[in-house]
Amino acid sequence: MIRPFKINISNKIIEEINTKVANYSWHEMPEDGGWNYGTNLDYMKEISKYWIEKFDWRKTEEKINKFRNFKTNINGFDVHFIQEKGSGTNPRPLLLSHGWPGSIIEFLHIIDQLAHPEKYGGKKEDAFDVIVPSLPGFGFSSRPPKPIGPRKMANIFNSLMIKVLGYKKYLAQGGDFGGTIATWLAYDFPKNCAAIHINILIVRHPDGSQNKKEKEWEERFKKNQMIEDGYRTQQATKPQTLSYAMMDSPVGVAAWIIEKMHGWSDIKDNNIESVYSKDSLLSNIMVYLVTKTFNTASWIYYGRREEGGRLLPKKGLPIKIPTAIALFPKEYLEWAPRSYVERIYNIQRWTKMKKGGHFAALEQPDLLVKDIREFAKILNF
Repeated sequence: MIRPFKINISNKIIEEINTKVANYSWHEMPEDGGWNYGTNLDYMKEISKYWIEKFDWRKTEEKINKFRNFKTNINGFDVHFIQEKGSGTNPRPLLLSHGWPGSIIEFLHIIDQLAHPEKYGGKKEDAFDVIVPSLPGFGFSSRPPKPIGPRKMANIFNSLMIKVLGYKKYLAQGGDFGGTIATWLAYDFPKNCAAIHINILIVRHPDGSQNKKEKEWEERFKKNQMIEDGYRTQQATKPQTLSYAMMDSPVGVAAWIIEKMHGWSDIKDNNIESVYSKDSLLSNIMVYLVTKTFNTASWIYYGRREEGGRLLPKKGLPIKIPTAIALFPKEYLEWAPRSYVERIYNIQRWTKMKKGGHFAALEQPDLLVKDIREFAKILNF
């Protein structure tokens, strides 16, 4: 059963968040800090001042509620999703999946472009029915009883697309864990998932690297990720311990997320606002806060570890359905050489972008939309 849903967070919750931000007791950081030790103290003070004096959550609610929002029960818990039906006579269904520390906020400004291209100089026949769910445990979806990973989430989203919404086939797109979800949709449900478009390589082939170039990439990847592994290890092993601090501190959640937005994005002059506005950053952070889902969202790392981590099963590789790869140059998870990726996916499109990083839909929306559209033109469904 599909139920209409509208976001309307109580004034009490918003006031409680603002009070905690206003009363936060600031501490020190190393004098030579910048962003080297984590989220910059001066920037956190600056954005927190803006947060309590100028940020308006109601404007974010309006942006979300202008689309048709729904909830439906799948496997015993509620899944929230946006469905924007496309223009023209035969729009193809497109599932957009976010990751961590993202949310549906990532896609709000591209939904209309994808569903109604004629408004933006395109053609109606290129339109999609756009479906944007909140991942289980994230935002406006309810939490699973215990951590689940991207493979189980893919199962839930396939049920959403096929059993709940009645589509026979669909295209799936994602970055971060959304890219992993798309991969599992392609692997487990090739009769339903007609193609995938991804802008990240999180999964791994069980046979590992096979030549010098691939082995050099693997060693470089391990070295580069050493400095990034702290948050990932904590959330994959002891997320509950982290939660006691985060669930009580909006500033703590903001710092935890802003560090990733700064470190994983294609910014200029070390300035996070060369890519993101304060309103954009705070809108995404507030989704975690107003729904009290920082804890349950972090469970996806624990769930992924229980599902086997990055490794895909050898049987069934390479995945047979058509795959488009969008490589953004500042993606912090360096892409493997194409020879490695081809042992996992049936690559039909390989696009090297000129700019952009990990949060492609937010950083370079026009490039992402164009690449999805161009890929869809070669698909036969």
